[in-house]
Amino acid sequence: MISSLRGNIESLSAEYAVINVRDVGFQVFMPASALLALGNIGDAVRVHIHTYVREDAILLYGFASEDDKKLFEMLINVSGFGPKLALALLSAMSVEQLVSAIAAGSEELLTSIPGVGKKLAGRLVLELRDKVKTGWTGARVVLIGEEDGEVVAALLGLGYSASEASNAVAALPRGKKLTLEEKVKAALGYFGKS
Repeated sequence: MISSLRGNIESLSAEYAVINVRDVGFQVFMPASALLALGNIGDAVRVHIHTYVREDAILLYGFASEDDKKLFEMLINVSGFGPKLALALLSAMSVEQLVSAIAAGSEELLTSIPGVGKKLAGRLVLELRDKVKTGWTGARVVLIGEEDGEVVAALLGLGYSASEASNAVAALPRGKKLTLEEKVKAALGYFGKS
């Protein structure tokens, strides 16, 4: 199995990069955020790889960090989640945001990602919630409380992305008893500060 690649970027597309390692070009599918941060054609890069083997293909999925790769591997082990849907999740949200949403059981946030319906979001929370709460040693995780689901839903309804909504809700003051209206106002204030 291929665990990582070190080489130069040969070409880039919206879904993958071709990384040239000693005159062999490897097509590596990556989350959009990783592709944007990868660099320019000709740049030297190192990418963490998950090798996915099917009957008809061997596919490489690349990540900027071990945390991204670890979360991808957890996602594809959930029934109903394949590599493409896992990449869509990692493209829509950062690792911290995704882990926070799963740990908090925020189905509203998860269903805002194209391809993830209520049933899949529920399965994702059910199968991974305890794993990410107790065993996540990766990036810093800010837990979004279950009571903030209505705030997330309101922000999504106003047109904010899942990533923006989770950042705003994570920035809400903790320890204060706020009404839903006050929470939404505070979350909107977060966007005014940015």
